[in-house]
Amino acid sequence: MADGDVEVRPLAAAGLDEADRVFRVAFGTFLGAPEPETFFGDADSLRTRWRANPESALTAYTGGRLAGSNYATNWGSVGFFGPLSVAPQYWDRAIGQRLLDSTMELFAAWGTTHAGLFTFAHSAKHVRLYQKYGFWPRFLTAIMARPVAPGAAVPGPVTVSQLPERELPGVLRAVAGLTGEIYPGLDVSSEIGAVQAQQLGDTVLLEDGAGVQGVAVCHIGAGTEAGGGSCYIKFGAVRPGPGAGHRFRQLLEACHQLAADRGAAVLVAGANAGCDRAWAALAGSGFRVTMQGVAMHRPNDSGYHRSDAYVIDDWR
Repeated sequence: MADGDVEVRPLAAAGLDEADRVFRVAFGTFLGAPEPETFFGDADSLRTRWRANPESALTAYTGGRLAGSNYATNWGSVGFFGPLSVAPQYWDRAIGQRLLDSTMELFAAWGTTHAGLFTFAHSAKHVRLYQKYGFWPRFLTAIMARPVAPGAAVPGPVTVSQLPERELPGVLRAVAGLTGEIYPGLDVSSEIGAVQAQQLGDTVLLEDGAGVQGVAVCHIGAGTEAGGGSCYIKFGAVRPGPGAGHRFRQLLEACHQLAADRGAAVLVAGANAGCDRAWAALAGSGFRVTMQGVAMHRPNDSGYHRSDAYVIDDWR
């Protein structure tokens, strides 16, 4: 779409490097980094999402120059967006709104019933912008980390990469069934597929005689959303109901084992305050808060961020 001198269109491969530069400079400048262009180090949040779904990566051009970008994620009935970034020289020129207009069109086309985002809790400007689109600040969300101890001499966790390819469709259906119990239509199959196709890390499966009881989609190392030396749990959850707390602690230990096996020094996970039992379990397992933001929801309800839902995510 075009609006005045601003044109919004899907990000082309040729624009990836410039979109990445603008993203780093925008966030680095806002947060006062001394060298904004190196902000986020060797982590890569843009190329991985673009490769997974190029049509969901949007760019804004003005005067023939890339001015900003935004990335929408489709988790079945749930969708979220970000990172949204605008080059500092174009701040306060409604570039972000043009990107958001097109992002809302994507959610409508996907049939998203619950949408969200992660933003700076201290920025009234950001919160006010997103409220214009019907999002409401709901829960504090913490990025938490724990050091990884050397791997124990025990069998590693069950992971998707170990399974024969023919079993993957059945695993994806089982995981979708699990997440659907947490929130109707929630489906992270696209995240599992992206990790496997792009070799970003691995997906941990917690299984018993009754099937898949937990899942954790993990990025590991440089060139992923984790960054060098880190294992980042992008999404994790266990089947709700009796024993969920025990299953969640088992899943955390399986993720720790994966991180140790892959040589990561730090295990990172997002904790939403609405999932207070999951937050407490993370803290009890040695995770400590490294930064905080706020999750905003549309509509203004809890979605799956509830006390009985043992979920790891942060919607960055």
